[in-house]
Amino acid sequence: MDFSRKLPIGIQDFESLRQDGFLYVDKTAYLYRIVNEGRPYFLGRPRRFGKSLFLSTLKAYFQGKKELFEGLAIADLEKDWVEYPVFHLDLNLGSYAQFSDLEHVLNAQLTLLESQWGKEDSEGTFSTRLAGLMRRAYEKTKKRVVVLIDEYDKPLTSTLDKPELHEQIREALSGFYGVLKTADPYLRFLLLTGITKFSKVSIFSQLNQLQDISMSKYFAGVCGISETELIANFEPEINSLAKDLNLSYEEMLAELKKRYDGYHFCENTEGIYNPFSLLNTFSSAALRYYWFSTGTPTFLVKMLKEANFDIPDLESDVTIAVPAIADYRAGDTNPLPLLYQTGYLTIKDFDQLFNEYRLGFPNEEVKYGFLDELQRIYSPVAQQNSGFIASSFVKDLMAANVDGFMTRLRAFFADIPNDLSNKSEKDYQTSFYLLFKLMGQFVQTEVKSAAGRADMVVWLKDTIYVFEFKLAENATAEEALAQIDDKGYLIPYSAGERKVVKIGAEFSRAERTLSRWVREDG
Repeated sequence: MDFSRKLPIGIQDFESLRQDGFLYVDKTAYLYRIVNEGRPYFLGRPRRFGKSLFLSTLKAYFQGKKELFEGLAIADLEKDWVEYPVFHLDLNLGSYAQFSDLEHVLNAQLTLLESQWGKEDSEGTFSTRLAGLMRRAYEKTKKRVVVLIDEYDKPLTSTLDKPELHEQIREALSGFYGVLKTADPYLRFLLLTGITKFSKVSIFSQLNQLQDISMSKYFAGVCGISETELIANFEPEINSLAKDLNLSYEEMLAELKKRYDGYHFCENTEGIYNPFSLLNTFSSAALRYYWFSTGTPTFLVKMLKEANFDIPDLESDVTIAVPAIADYRAGDTNPLPLLYQTGYLTIKDFDQLFNEYRLGFPNEEVKYGFLDELQRIYSPVAQQNSGFIASSFVKDLMAANVDGFMTRLRAFFADIPNDLSNKSEKDYQTSFYLLFKLMGQFVQTEVKSAAGRADMVVWLKDTIYVFEFKLAENATAEEALAQIDDKGYLIPYSAGERKVVKIGAEFSRAERTLSRWVREDG
């Protein structure tokens, strides 16, 4: 690692970033376009994707700090550096465990603005205080105001699992943001950032001139890092990481792409890497799941379970109509819009005829992190025991300990709580699917996906394991074993030199776990 190159991990202030010599991926061409093509905007992106830094860059631009932009794209584009009054509100500061948290956040930031622009006694609400501030700033400077609101929806997304508090906060924010509807005479520019558009918040239902650029192809790369930007800006870091991990430059790029690339915020656009994960990877010289570890989507995975969603479809087979992907209404039973907007799913394809998007996991970091969290919901008791993590199953097979593997699997199913297992046989299928997909972090696996394939195939260096499972009430373990041969499940693997092991197993509905199994070496 070249320690003379400072990586901007956690740096969200543009002025500090530039003054202190941190690396900066130049996004100012986007900035120039956005400030010259319109006035009120909304930009939605997942958390830790650079929204706050982009807002801070806009703040420095509108404050006329030309010196910070030397050498950047906008330096050749902008001729007039005009200073405007800037209101920068950050709603990411609160935890919003109670309504008073919202009051404290709004009061603190409005009070700071009032220390500069003044306050009138008649302004007793957050709405009237904001309206008065914009009017006075305009009257004093003779310039329209720039309003930048970071994470406008943090109070809403933080309370999705608390309906009463969520509704109370929604009503308060509707009134507060609603002031912007009538502020056009005082506004030079308005940008709200967040994760999702809440349809019932008045700024979206009534401020109809607000332009949503979240899925615009012209702004698809405004946050995050494209592969073009990665190669152009981080070649020393890529080479250093490749050396540390004993990989070639090309192999290192492929590994980074597999783990952190794949976000698409519009169809037919270049994939975007997660910037938080990339920077942390370069800094620590380790390939880990940094973005997912910063917060677990417990509420989202519970939504999936309550919606009885077919979990295997999440990989690439879910579709959503174009109008439905952008908005979210509290209480909606369809989790797909929120899964897309929060970054757990992304656009994989677009069907122009039916006006539908096909969604799937963007990369391995998100896929395995999300599947692991799902398994905690479907098999909560098993997950409390570290002996049941996927790596333990893989180690059994690597040691050719089939009986140990099957015994562990039996215990895994037996520990699924009764209240879960009594609901649906599908819960067992989902738990089985999640376990083996999580094993795919360590070995090549394949879960049954079409006619003519075994229920489970695991590829190791010297051995291929082929599994077939049957309900004990319908067939025996021996019959499951015979099906592997009768259906030709071994044909795809017969040409190689690796040993093939066949396992047939019975699943007892009465015992709610595996009852017996047999094996045969191919």
